[in-house]
Amino acid sequence: MSALVTGDAVVLGLRPARLPSRALALLIDMVVAWAAYLIVSFALLLATASLDDAAQAAIAVALFVLVLVGAPIAVETLTHGRSLGKAACGLRVVRDDGGPIRFRHALVRGAMGVVEILLTFGVVACVASLVSGRGRRVGDVFAGTLVVRERVPVARAAAVPPPPPWLMGRFAGLDLSGVPDALWLAVRQYLTRMGQLDAQVSWGMSVRLADDLVARTGAPAPEGVPPAAYLAAVMAERQARDAQRAFGAARAADRDVGPGTAAPAWIATPPSSLSASAAPSASVAPWATPAPATPAPSTPPAPSAPKQGTEPGPDTPSATGFVPPA
Repeated sequence: MSALVTGDAVVLGLRPARLPSRALALLIDMVVAWAAYLIVSFALLLATASLDDAAQAAIAVALFVLVLVGAPIAVETLTHGRSLGKAACGLRVVRDDGGPIRFRHALVRGAMGVVEILLTFGVVACVASLVSGRGRRVGDVFAGTLVVRERVPVARAAAVPPPPPWLMGRFAGLDLSGVPDALWLAVRQYLTRMGQLDAQVSWGMSVRLADDLVARTGAPAPEGVPPAAYLAAVMAERQARDAQRAFGAARAADRDVGPGTAAPAWIATPPSSLSASAAPSASVAPWATPAPATPAPSTPPAPSAPKQGTEPGPDTPSATGFVPPA
């Protein structure tokens, strides 16, 4: 990305076009321009066959200037920096401040293009584009322009896995104002891609990200909670706050978890380094925490009544608990 500052002091993030895409766009433009030049030259050659050599030479020079130089300038001026090749490759010529080009910009680029493209077969333009940090040729430097990419391939963003239900709403009072956007982006990328990582690498990254998040928030992570589950819960809390500020919706933590929500196994099953009390058993749901076993209250056995027809002995207590004196 290239940071361009507009006249209103607004920074624009644009992606400059590099040599391969620019060379392909130039090749398409040159093929079209030379095809039109040859067709028009052949037509004028038949129409001006009766003229002398001086007139035919003047017509040939005028045709060269109009078709190979004037036509690209007119096309870039009318389309605001998009020729046929640039439109096919998703490129556009803009000013240094990100605005659309005008006739003077296209004129300078076209005039310099005669030297660095037509007369040198593009060698000067290729060298200048390779040397420039933003891929600019000599005509772009003199005209104050830049060729940028309009169509940037965007990968489909994966959804962040939901946190375990027993962590929903647990971080409602957490101060997230000190967490930078770069750390949020790192946490999001880790949560969406950790299933593709090695187990040891994934565990180490989750521990480091959790430590960074704890250092920014100033609150320690709950004991016995896997780092990945902690990251997912804090990310869900942040998304819930953003949704509440943007749409005024209720907190996402107060919503009921649907029956079709599946728990990722990488958060449900903590590594073996955790204590046995923190790891859920196989018979319990992955997101659930094992409930502590509560022993049944012990009740004293009821005293047995004496059998009928027998006298209580001196050592046998009566049913009332009173022992008569000997």
